[in-house]
Amino acid sequence: MIEVVRPGPLATVQDLGRPGRAHLGVPRSGAADQRAFRLANRLVGNPEGAAGVEVTFGGAALRFHVRAWIAVTGAPVTLRIDGRPHGMNAPCSVASGAVVELDTPTSGLRSYVAVRGGIAVDEVLGSRSTDLLSGLGPAPLAPGDRLPIGSAVGLRHINVDVVPVAAMPETPILRILPGPRDDWFAHDALATLTSTPYEVTPDSNRVGVRLNGPPLVRARDGELGSEGMVIGSLQVPPSGLPIIFLADHPTTGGYPVVAVLASAAVAEAAQLRPGQKLRFRV
Repeated sequence: MIEVVRPGPLATVQDLGRPGRAHLGVPRSGAADQRAFRLANRLVGNPEGAAGVEVTFGGAALRFHVRAWIAVTGAPVTLRIDGRPHGMNAPCSVASGAVVELDTPTSGLRSYVAVRGGIAVDEVLGSRSTDLLSGLGPAPLAPGDRLPIGSAVGLRHINVDVVPVAAMPETPILRILPGPRDDWFAHDALATLTSTPYEVTPDSNRVGVRLNGPPLVRARDGELGSEGMVIGSLQVPPSGLPIIFLADHPTTGGYPVVAVLASAAVAEAAQLRPGQKLRFRV
């Protein structure tokens, strides 16, 4: 078992989510930064989809009641095991009774803790992920929660010392693909979107990243009928200020989508923190 001593601002159990159920109104959910999440699992010999812990803005402490191997990836934090510093992006041995602590990240927002064998909480619709929008999956972690660890039988050997990971840019540039509703906006809307920095607002979460910056002007009045939404959509409400949909986004929406993030940019968007600036490019 792993005991949650403190969860920090927000800690949840995540895996790769519930893909393929949007037509039933079930969001995908899962780890917001899947690139970092998959790496954490590979480092401890797990399948990439094994459940782990997503820690938002650090501050978490986990007590291990059994000897284990872990890896921490994502937003760079000072990682301590029983008070001793350990490196990120590398497998670490944790003794029975030891406490693993994650400090506040120096950049980025979400860090991932993978444990060899995975977190073995009950599945809901084929996934162990917490979905903050729909309420599916386990509740966000709270002090005193206990998380079972799955079996490591049959897992591949751990044979990596450390993986070099590029530093997170201070002002990321996110690649977008125009549409599907860019024709609902003035002819210069995409030029506005890609020529000026936007800033992440404090009311962002796993559902979406809300932005401040130049509003995008509509060319058409009225609203769309509700239509399907995908992760990375830049939905534009009447304020004209875009929202980047993340892992817990709704499956449908009635505001037009001016562009969609390229797949590789979704992981970068998941690490945006309040007050950070970003830019878009086509």
